[in-house]
Amino acid sequence: MQVQIIVIFCVAVFFNALANILIKSSSLNDSASAAQPGGILGMITNFLNPIFIGGLACFGLALVGYRFVLGKGLKLSLAYPVFTSSGFIVVLIASAIFFRERLTWTQWTGIGFIMIGVWLTALHMFEVN
Repeated sequence: MQVQIIVIFCVAVFFNALANILIKSSSLNDSASAAQPGGILGMITNFLNPIFIGGLACFGLALVGYRFVLGKGLKLSLAYPVFTSSGFIVVLIASAIFFRERLTWTQWTGIGFIMIGVWLTALHMFEVN
């Protein structure tokens, strides 16, 4: 059962990060399109963007997976910091890959510290009740 919890937790982190990437991707053409209507009609048009809807679906899948592992006894005091920190790292690296966002040496150092913190926190994280 412990392996299942770890796998589902990692899948939830992946879907959370993917949701952020998709939502960013769906917003890239917002300012470039002069023909796009503004106001409420523009918001509806943006909301109906298939990439945006995919991002929302990924957030939903991440939430379902996260809720599942919490329901299996994973401690919230450990799960939440590891979930958000892991997602932070994945989104930072994915932003550099997919959106060509430049990561500075301080960001890479921060990623290293976060990884150490996640590792230290996760040592006892999967000892479920």
